Amino acid sequence: MNYFADMTWNMWVKDLIDVAIVSFIIYKLFVLVRGTRAVQLLKGIFVLVATWAVSTWFDLYTLKWLMNQMFTFGVITVLILFQPELRRALEQLGRGKLFGRSTELDRDIHERIGELIKAVNYMAARRIGALIVFERETGLNEYIESGTRMESQISSQLLTTIFAPNTALHDGAVIMRGGQIMAAGCYLPLSENPFISKELGTRHRAAIGISEVADAVSVIVSEETGQVSLAIGGMVVRDIKEESLISKLFDELQPKSTADRARSRVWFWRRKEDRNG
Repeated sequence: MNYFADMTWNMWVKDLIDVAIVSFIIYKLFVLVRGTRAVQLLKGIFVLVATWAVSTWFDLYTLKWLMNQMFTFGVITVLILFQPELRRALEQLGRGKLFGRSTELDRDIHERIGELIKAVNYMAARRIGALIVFERETGLNEYIESGTRMESQISSQLLTTIFAPNTALHDGAVIMRGGQIMAAGCYLPLSENPFISKELGTRHRAAIGISEVADAVSVIVSEETGQVSLAIGGMVVRDIKEESLISKLFDELQPKSTADRARSRVWFWRRKEDRNG
């Protein structure tokens, strides 16, 4: 209290600027790791810190000793676990982009969906099989690494070229992050849901599977029928019409709270059930 009582106005201004700068840096670091597996690692670190605090508060000797041993090598462990994110942060800092607006927020969602719809319509008319996955809050780096890294701007021409028959990448999935095609030819986990229709092939099961383990949105073009399907939250809508697809993609891909997205999803599935019933 004596420190605050003796503070002059210029000391107040200096401390406010100091806190504001640190807060902004922390915010940008959170934006940097958002949507990657680093978020889950951070949650694990917070659990360890909370465990250490509890062991210290209640003087649990053995648990406190174990936590201290873990923190001894914690810095090295963090550097190893967060190596991709740290490298990306340094690269963006070198390009002057770390403190700019987020790329994902700058992307025009209408343009993104428009390019996708053009590619989907082209492939559906020619019965070219395709699986396109949109990454959202949950990072898909594990599956991106299983494919061929591209990091290319989304375009309908590129998508149709990737999924052209007899090409090297047409069998896998395309994963998109923001306005970029991150990778093609990616391997996704297949859903093991026993209630999935036997008519659905590997592409549909992979689309449902990735939507079960992450909050990703998947668009599928059937090679057999040319029908377009949409998979979200472990559920799939088959033969979805273009208007409904555009509306749902726009609703799911624009930034919004988790609660609003969940309410919208419930409304969408009920609407589809009413329409099918």
